[in-house]
Amino acid sequence: MIETLIVLGAGFITGITTILFGFGGGFVVVPFVYHLMSSSGEQPGQAMHIAVATSTAVMILNSGYATLTNWRSGNLLRETIIPLIFFISIGAALGAFASTLLADNVVRLLFVIYMLVTIADCLFRQGFLVKPARAALSTMTLWVGGPLIGVIATMLGVGGSVMTVPLLRRHGYEMKHCVSAANPLSIPVAVIGALMYVVLGWQEMSGPHYLGYVNLTILGLLVAAGIAGIIFAKRALPKVNDKLHARVYVLLLVVVLIAISL
Repeated sequence: MIETLIVLGAGFITGITTILFGFGGGFVVVPFVYHLMSSSGEQPGQAMHIAVATSTAVMILNSGYATLTNWRSGNLLRETIIPLIFFISIGAALGAFASTLLADNVVRLLFVIYMLVTIADCLFRQGFLVKPARAALSTMTLWVGGPLIGVIATMLGVGGSVMTVPLLRRHGYEMKHCVSAANPLSIPVAVIGALMYVVLGWQEMSGPHYLGYVNLTILGLLVAAGIAGIIFAKRALPKVNDKLHARVYVLLLVVVLIAISL
């Protein structure tokens, strides 16, 4: 009963972060599921793979629902999504396959390194905390950055928001537009990643509550609580100043880094 309540609490927080920061689940779900599976002793040596796979599955519904609510609110801008979403999709399939070739502790280490680099980039390179003038995405950004986002996001189960938000921010968009765009940009990563993890983990996992590497029990609880969190965030939380929004975004990254490191 206590574990169920903890899962529901994590799902609720995931829904809130999906709306406020564009995190469709990865930054809350991956550390949470990793620690839960590690402490339970279930499926030894597969905790990080289960965490990443379950995270990508959670993101399908969370990001999809958040995309719908942001579209209704008028916060989605076409130029922040098209054509970047197609290039991200290309890298997503490669990232899911690459993750299954790596040992569990290697994936966790890459997650930590990825977080450190992102936090340092936001803090010490100009263009994130203070919004610059708006500029169009370059061809190089689309053809190289797009697939790279897809690879890293799917490999680590984080949805790509930690890269797409800073990327769009540095091109002069307000945080509300960056965060809103992060949700639809996470959908191809979530769909392709989840399907790949189901197929690649089909013969690796045992138990009725597993579909490949995806833990269906945890998935159901997280999605139900996540949708409740999204509704709560849209209706109850006040609008945040653009500069404060950017600073809180970085602070949340630090909290997630500490959680997965410990």
